[in-house]
Amino acid sequence: MSQQGYVAAPPYSQAQPGAMGYGPGPNQHTYGHYGGQQQAFSPPPPGGMKSPGSSPGGPPPPAQSHYNPSAQQNGSHVPGFPGAPASSVGYGAPPQTQYPGMGQQAPPPAKQLTNQMGAMNLGNYAPGPMQSPPQASPAAPQPFQPTSHPGMGPQMSPHPSTPGGMPMTGPPMAGHQMSGPPMGGSQMSGPPMGGPQMPGPPMGGSQMPGPPMGGSQMPGPPMGGSQMTGPPMAGQQMSGPPMGGAQMSGPPMGGHQMAGPPMAGQQMSGPPMAGQQMSGPPMAGMGGPYAGPPGPGLGGYQQPGLGPNSPSGYPQQQGQFGGQMAGGQMAGPQPGFPGAFPGSAMAGPPQKKLDPDSIPSPTQVIEDDQAKRGGQVYATNVRGQVPPLVTTDFTVLDQGNASPRFMRCTTYTLPCTAELAKQCQVPLATIIKPFAVVPKNETPLYLVNHGETGPIRCNRCKAYMCPYMQFIDGGRRFQCAFCNCVNEVPVFYFQHLDHMGRRMDFYERPELSLGSYEFSATLDYCKVALQPAPPAYIFMIDVSFTNIKSGLVRLLCDELKTLLDNLPREEGAESSAIKVGFVTYNKILHFYNVKSALAQPQMMVVSDTAEMFVPLLDGFLVSYAESRAVIHNLLDQIPDMFADTNESETVFAPVIQAGVEALKAAECSGKLFIFHASIPTAEAPGKLKNRDDKKLVSTDKEKTLFHPVKGVYEQLSKDCVAQGCSVDLFLFPSQYLDIATMGDVPAHTGGAVYKYSNFQVETDGEHFLRDLRKDVEKPIGFDAIMRVRTSTGFRATDFFGGVYMNNTTDVELAAVDCDHAITVELKHDDTLSEETGAFMQCALLYTTVGGQRRLRVHNLSLNCSSQLMELFKSCETDSLINFFAKTAYRAILKQPLKSVREILVNQTAHMLACYRKNCASPSAASQLILPETMKVFPVYMNSLMKTAPLVGSTELSTDDRAHQRLAVMAMGVEDTQLLLYPRLIPLHNMELEGEAVPSPLRCSEDRLSDGGAFLLENGHALFLWLGQAYGFAISPRCLVILVFPCKFTALRAGPQLP
Repeated sequence: MSQQGYVAAPPYSQAQPGAMGYGPGPNQHTYGHYGGQQQAFSPPPPGGMKSPGSSPGGPPPPAQSHYNPSAQQNGSHVPGFPGAPASSVGYGAPPQTQYPGMGQQAPPPAKQLTNQMGAMNLGNYAPGPMQSPPQASPAAPQPFQPTSHPGMGPQMSPHPSTPGGMPMTGPPMAGHQMSGPPMGGSQMSGPPMGGPQMPGPPMGGSQMPGPPMGGSQMPGPPMGGSQMTGPPMAGQQMSGPPMGGAQMSGPPMGGHQMAGPPMAGQQMSGPPMAGQQMSGPPMAGMGGPYAGPPGPGLGGYQQPGLGPNSPSGYPQQQGQFGGQMAGGQMAGPQPGFPGAFPGSAMAGPPQKKLDPDSIPSPTQVIEDDQAKRGGQVYATNVRGQVPPLVTTDFTVLDQGNASPRFMRCTTYTLPCTAELAKQCQVPLATIIKPFAVVPKNETPLYLVNHGETGPIRCNRCKAYMCPYMQFIDGGRRFQCAFCNCVNEVPVFYFQHLDHMGRRMDFYERPELSLGSYEFSATLDYCKVALQPAPPAYIFMIDVSFTNIKSGLVRLLCDELKTLLDNLPREEGAESSAIKVGFVTYNKILHFYNVKSALAQPQMMVVSDTAEMFVPLLDGFLVSYAESRAVIHNLLDQIPDMFADTNESETVFAPVIQAGVEALKAAECSGKLFIFHASIPTAEAPGKLKNRDDKKLVSTDKEKTLFHPVKGVYEQLSKDCVAQGCSVDLFLFPSQYLDIATMGDVPAHTGGAVYKYSNFQVETDGEHFLRDLRKDVEKPIGFDAIMRVRTSTGFRATDFFGGVYMNNTTDVELAAVDCDHAITVELKHDDTLSEETGAFMQCALLYTTVGGQRRLRVHNLSLNCSSQLMELFKSCETDSLINFFAKTAYRAILKQPLKSVREILVNQTAHMLACYRKNCASPSAASQLILPETMKVFPVYMNSLMKTAPLVGSTELSTDDRAHQRLAVMAMGVEDTQLLLYPRLIPLHNMELEGEAVPSPLRCSEDRLSDGGAFLLENGHALFLWLGQAYGFAISPRCLVILVFPCKFTALRAGPQLP
């Protein structure tokens, strides 16, 4: 069974047996395995040639297709057509010259794919920038239209023949003279064209797929009676070898046929060698363009203008993504070709766009996975099982491995050795989302309480009890799956084993049968051996002139009156245990005493921002349920209290410091909600200046724009993590803010940054309130420490996303919520076993919103293999692109953008080249072959390189680029997938009375029509695109269903949208 993966359908991936009247050659491929040693055989002796009359007739059998066995991969067989007569030679053709450069070898596979990835143009599928459009000959015949087969790659439109009306030559007809076998080491897939003939035997190592066609003559002296009237005139071109019956005499001239092997630089008119493609016009001195199937030897060239049904040639070789990817390079004029210098002729007309439907579609992959696995139950009892895509709706049944909502891997089969991992270049990583939301139709995590003894652990590696532990000695001991240490089972935990070696209470204990569960932590897991106090939320509002004028302060205060009723609470609790506090600020800070015993709130002002302190302890952090009346009174007074302010300067670092000090005084963890509008310019610690220098864009110093200002903010991050204080930042800028610095503290404390440029209540108010509600109400854990343990042979080496680390193993998180994901990179430190596999355990120690200390454990088992095919079959594109996005966004802090983009392209090329060389069937060098699980990976990678942080453009706001970089670093797999490939929804196809959302379209401008209305959604923003010819109004119901499900009355039917 072929393990081919997804390929762009090649014209000649296999040699056609019996083509053009001669029998098949030896039972060998006419090409070697990609990147491997080629198989050679010697051509038959001249005396063994068949005569035309003895040649078997009839069409050749079709070659095997990669996709559809019933489809002909090479198209219908077309017999060769005679070349143009000598009288039809175009006038003024360039002199015919031989070029030694024609014989250079193809670049290595990784280099070919690197060039292909670098030259891909996925926006419009047009030829690459290096392609100069060749000129069409007015006398050229009309080509046949190509046909496309299901599952095959894109087909290029056929092209007319060469200049001067000369048709492109196919295999030589009867009576033609063969130019002989090629030089040593070269390879031919058919009889070569007439070139200068030189007598002599074939060179050693030459390869020919079969005997020449009937009636053709092998190298030797000119036949008796042949005549030649004289050499052609200067500027004339020979369209090919003379037809049957043509006679030539006299010494061969330049550009004529000479018996013997062709020299370097001479043109061979038979099918090109495997992997060889002619992409530009023919070199001067060639009789016409290269016609025939490709072969290895001249990688980097591709034939222009040959369609699958063209009467004068063979099908066109193409890369998967539409470009002419011969040998890894886009087609274009080469040195020595006509068209490579001013005034020279171009061969063939301009190339047309590819059919976008032939290119792998992420939307189609998503729909296929949803149709195949959507609505099904995904049981996690199989080791190394690849889960459905993140876009697929499925139900998880935990049977020993963590749900993919909690843990996803870039590949579910690890290579057994570090050398194999280095060879394949596939990054080994897992994306962990410890607090992922569990759907209502799935079982929530069980809580296990072992009392004062605490959770059962391995004595050596400290791994927690899990389904992978092996009980031995009748259940009295257990062997750790992570370090193989044998441990004694505590007396209270002892249980007999059944006939299969499992404990009798296997299904009664979650830690033995489930992949995810929680333990109640003892005092040993608490700071200072005391149970922590419930966390606190502190709302810190910028009351400077900008926020007052925009209406933000009043909008926020009104919303908090109802929002505080929905604070997170423990399951089954009547009210939330979270305490709340309030601070307002501009150049100075105002603290409020909202103790329940007070009739009116009290304000205390701190003007010394250099030495920040909290002026009150009792009454600042209170229970909302107890102080509801006083808090409502305060929220009513704040907008009016600062309504006449003219203060425009603000502080920022002292605000965070005040929140940390308040939590320290209360001996609890918590979160700061800061609503800020302008760059902090007041004289205080953390004062910032405008460093938005557009001159640095696209230079080596551009990375400094993303660097946070060191000093005060770096120390604040450490203080926040130590106290378990997370910071969520809501920004409302009208100009540059330096988000790279202001967002640094939220990035290291498990917080988030929200940005609303030029905020107006009427247009942005609802967006802001939805974000605020979700941020306040979502599940969260505080003062967390995470450690990832692995079985012997590999380990966790690097961590990405909203984390702070004091050492190499413990990930410290001031807070972790349901949207926060940590990407963990894995590396080998020994050889893995295929039999035992590999195990991972993520243990998260945190404080709940009710003040309890708990351990959340997620376990995952993976396969191991020494076969690269198994590794590529288990890859997951969505997880891979999440890893690459985070590594790239972190790398731009140290390297120029150009270098980062090159690294992405090179590693992608290495991955695909490794698959092609070691896993795929042999094929043309120009053909881009992708694993089935990664066939849309280049599309996602191309999207990643077009994101704002990786595009060096002065048109993009520096704050916007920094904001996106910070957001992606903490994203999960489903968020990065939607960000990089948004949903494009055709609103004009939506039924006015229906509620079903139309299926998304491919993200291509070809899908946009002047008469349509389209909604683009990437998880963070909505874009409504209306065609110029859109002649009717969008139904308000359509927009309500898709955009404003809670505000139907806010939309009114009326005239069409502007």
